[in-house]
Amino acid sequence: MAKGQEQAAPDAVLTRIGQVAMLHHAGDREEARHRFLALWAEIGEHGDALHRCTLAHYLADAQDDPQEELAWDLRALSAAEELTGDPSADRGEGTPAARALYPSLHLNLAADYDRLGHREAARLHLRHARAAAETLAPGRYGEGVRASIDRLELRLDGAGRGADGSGRPDGPQGRGRPPRQRP
Repeated sequence: MAKGQEQAAPDAVLTRIGQVAMLHHAGDREEARHRFLALWAEIGEHGDALHRCTLAHYLADAQDDPQEELAWDLRALSAAEELTGDPSADRGEGTPAARALYPSLHLNLAADYDRLGHREAARLHLRHARAAAETLAPGRYGEGVRASIDRLELRLDGAGRGADGSGRPDGPQGRGRPPRQRP
């Protein structure tokens, strides 16, 4: 075997998910949603769990309906649990990719439940997000997730509502969302 061939080839599906995520972040939400859904149809309900987790995680943000966003975030969490084999997700078991996603997955679910008025479910997922965030390495992503957890906790405690009254930490654009882990 030639030197360097022992390295894993890049995952083409995760690369494609990342490309569509860039399109979404550039502002083309509708086109990104269509491309994400086409990828979902290609991967299928029983495809690779990491692919489903990552794609559903991003697809949730492309939704206009809060119920649909919640449904996609729940799909992402379910796929992550398949990867780790641990529904509680607080023990730090499973693949590193899944462990790195848990704080953001739970944080997004907490935000979804908060928007839908389900405060206890929001608090439960916020606790899971905080516990899972302890495993994140120092750096921009981890700091961003922990800051988002803090903002949502303030909002749930009634002290951090957006100035526009939207219930989102940073207004209607949702800038208070946790940063997404790059695929």
